[in-house]
Amino acid sequence: MVTPPRPAGRIRWIICALIFLAVVLSYVDRLVLSVLKPSLQAEYGWTESGYGDVAFWFQAAYGIGFLLFGRLIDRIGARAGYALAMAVWTLGHLCQSFVTSTAGFVLARLPLALGESGTYPAALAAASEWFPQRERALAIGIFNAGANVGAIVTPLLVPAIALALGWRAAFWITGAINIVWLVAWLGFYRRPRAHPAIGAAEIAYIESDPPITQRPIPYLRLFRLRQTWAYVLGRFLIDPVWWMFLFWLPDFLSKRYGVDLKGFGPPLIAVYLLADIGSVLGGLASSRMLARGVSPNRARKRAMLGCALLVVPVMFAVQAPNLWVAVALIGLACAGHQGFSSNLFAMPADLFPRWAQGSIVGLGGFAGAAGGMLMAKYAGWVLGTVSSYTPIFAFCGIAYLLALAIYHLINPGYVPAATEALVRDPA
Repeated sequence: MVTPPRPAGRIRWIICALIFLAVVLSYVDRLVLSVLKPSLQAEYGWTESGYGDVAFWFQAAYGIGFLLFGRLIDRIGARAGYALAMAVWTLGHLCQSFVTSTAGFVLARLPLALGESGTYPAALAAASEWFPQRERALAIGIFNAGANVGAIVTPLLVPAIALALGWRAAFWITGAINIVWLVAWLGFYRRPRAHPAIGAAEIAYIESDPPITQRPIPYLRLFRLRQTWAYVLGRFLIDPVWWMFLFWLPDFLSKRYGVDLKGFGPPLIAVYLLADIGSVLGGLASSRMLARGVSPNRARKRAMLGCALLVVPVMFAVQAPNLWVAVALIGLACAGHQGFSSNLFAMPADLFPRWAQGSIVGLGGFAGAAGGMLMAKYAGWVLGTVSSYTPIFAFCGIAYLLALAIYHLINPGYVPAATEALVRDPA
């Protein structure tokens, strides 16, 4: 038995830190508008359906880009792919400072969404280049935490900038940070063997895994598998809830509890801290059951059921007697979402060979964005007609139980996909 090389060097962790910062920036940039929405709506007379269109077209571009960027990064690599993604989304982010109408924001945010859709495909490609399998999950967990860090940073940073320098400066300053990151990325990132600062021991450690042969996978073949549909429909149902909170939570707090730009920080931070806790505990719950010998089918689905039940009380957030009760209910729902997602996101690795997982994740991301588009239209219509978040939160409360029921009906035994069903037919 060959002893694997010991961990060596630190260049790969600097790469991980750069990816973490990119994920933070991607969430900051997509959330700037949602934090500014209540004040911009009052200043420029936006309709709810107009803002719904902004969210709808962002989701449309994000979903399409999620499919395209994965294939593109396979061709041009992580360094050029991430640089392209950041450049495109920074252009769209800065363009938002030159518009005031919802139609203008729709156009400006199209390149923002397209560029941001490349964040995770590029990050995963970089992790695959720089981390052996035994460390890759840790690296992915670290940079994935940047999403919630970005959601926490935004309500602290953006109101301070907007109140001191005006709302346009919030886009300029955050966009300038992107440019600094882009310079650092292009200056530092190389493939391991081409990096001037790496040592031989770290290269040996990174390359210690046996090579994996990537096989072509037609999307039509994936759609013949019930495992694909279980994952895709799960993402279709639960991702819109998370997107709804990202796009509309500041507006809900403003309309229902009178929170202004200066007051968004504490409640939004509380919500996303609870989401962080839920993400960890949801994954830990199933991991501990697996360690005790519980089958993956029971472990994943029991954890998902517990998380789904945490979301149900959010249906009553609109009727909460005060701000902090509402924050607790919404934070509990976000914790449930992240815990549920941790187990749902494990499904590609559990049920598909590694060389097929990227395509499954891409399809899931597209399905989640498609669900988010419908949620954007639904939310805009509801708020424009009945002026109440009650119907929106009602769907949020039942979405996870519905997703789990469908997930179980499609693949009740949590059966892995047969490798033979994934390989392209010989010519």
